[in-house]
Amino acid sequence: KVVTIAKSKKFRDHHGKVVLEGPRLIKDALEAGAVLQSLFFSTVGHLKELPEAKLKRANLVKVKFEDIKSWSDLVTPQGLIGIFSKPDHAKMSYPAAQLTSSLPLLLICDNIRDPGNLGTILRSAAGAGCEKVLLTKGCVDPWEPKVLRAGMGAHFRLPVIANLDWESVPSNLPAGVQVCVADNKDPGAQAETASVSRGAGGAASAPGNPKAPMKSKPKAAPEREDEEGAVGVCVPELAAQYYYENWTQTPVAVVIGGETHGLSPDALHLAASTGGKRLVIPVVSGVDSLNSAIAAGIVLFEGKRQLLRRQEQEDERQKFPVAG
Repeated sequence: KVVTIAKSKKFRDHHGKVVLEGPRLIKDALEAGAVLQSLFFSTVGHLKELPEAKLKRANLVKVKFEDIKSWSDLVTPQGLIGIFSKPDHAKMSYPAAQLTSSLPLLLICDNIRDPGNLGTILRSAAGAGCEKVLLTKGCVDPWEPKVLRAGMGAHFRLPVIANLDWESVPSNLPAGVQVCVADNKDPGAQAETASVSRGAGGAASAPGNPKAPMKSKPKAAPEREDEEGAVGVCVPELAAQYYYENWTQTPVAVVIGGETHGLSPDALHLAASTGGKRLVIPVVSGVDSLNSAIAAGIVLFEGKRQLLRRQEQEDERQKFPVAG
């Protein structure tokens, strides 16, 4: 049963359960208010690493380490496996340090299918102080074991809202939000455009001089082919700029595209409807566009830098108001 829950999204969804492994992840989940149903442990010493009060209602089961080893996904099992009720972000109690560091910065994941990438992205979002993360349909299940491992507890540090269709994304965003996208096409380097791959998803490949200002005005884009090669609907062309130029009006959301197909037309339409921009990360000519997790880290921490700088400037203005 443990193995089935861990490996089958259908089973997890149907029974409303997830499997967490190791003292760090289980402790983070318990402290955030996740409900532990059963805990399998190989030695009593492992229980001492967890908050005792949170274990009282759980079914504690001592098993042989060999059993845990056969259930575990890890090369070096840690002797603790917990079955939890599937956490509801609305009922979680996130860490105080996370809440006080939270910024008006949100992340939308668009077709992120690689578990390691999604886990790393969630960890970066927590580290940057994102307010929440939205996962559209097509993203890998955030409760998949490899995502949990790569996330290193991020699931229990900020709201992660999964399986959203694009029609419901706006209702999960704050009023007045501007949605920007990190893409992998560079309008500033027309000659290289044909050679830029859409495949690495998430970041713009921008060959040429990274110091040169790059601005492009919105215009009608050509029709885009879908996965089967059929021509789809027209998508809007967004104004583009380098990621280190100012783009953080508050609140702001960033869309990171998937590894294989990049940004969906829905993401571009949402960005266009909010006056959003396309953020380009310049890379050396000939280098493929960046991995989506790397792109997310670069853009989110730049967003954090810009927002904190803006906050400092606002504080300074309030301390020393300009005489009218």
